[in-house]
Amino acid sequence: MNLKHSRSVKLNDGNLMPVLGFGTFAPDEIPKSKANEATKIAIDVGFRHVDAAYLYQNEEEVGQALRDKMADGTVKREDLFYTTKIWATFLRPELVHQCLERSLKKLGLDYVDLCIIHVPIAMKPGEEIVPKDASGKIILDVVDIRDTWEALEKCKDLGLTKSIGVSNFNRKQLELILNKPGLKYKPTCNQGKQ
Repeated sequence: MNLKHSRSVKLNDGNLMPVLGFGTFAPDEIPKSKANEATKIAIDVGFRHVDAAYLYQNEEEVGQALRDKMADGTVKREDLFYTTKIWATFLRPELVHQCLERSLKKLGLDYVDLCIIHVPIAMKPGEEIVPKDASGKIILDVVDIRDTWEALEKCKDLGLTKSIGVSNFNRKQLELILNKPGLKYKPTCNQGKQ
């Protein structure tokens, strides 16, 4: 079963995305090893779209499951549609490529099918997933989301992702990108918004 034969939607850039996706988020109390097991089962029962994110901190396990399923002949890489997301601590334009490269390395893949900006709110860069000050308040960062988008466009041009999009954007935030001077690629999706 390949993407051309599964129920898919054609994105505005011409790429096909299966309409049914397997989400890999799990609460902290669930062992990360379960992501490997669950992803293998999902592929065995027919899922071809795997939705993940840097934030979920389980891309190594999910990637191993994908590679195992390719190695045993269940699927080929071109049969799978893999989505990942650029996390809020990587929204500075100079960090976007680094975040995607980290995901690719953990996955053991050469490219993802869709890379999206996870949230339109930047947090202080660093290794903390949610950086907080001494009083427990989240430390935000000031980033022009249009610059983040331009960096994501460059990742597409480099072949690190086939499609690019956003997640959790409101209309005003989405219009910032759509009305950006020099826009090269329109977002293919706004995941999480109705």
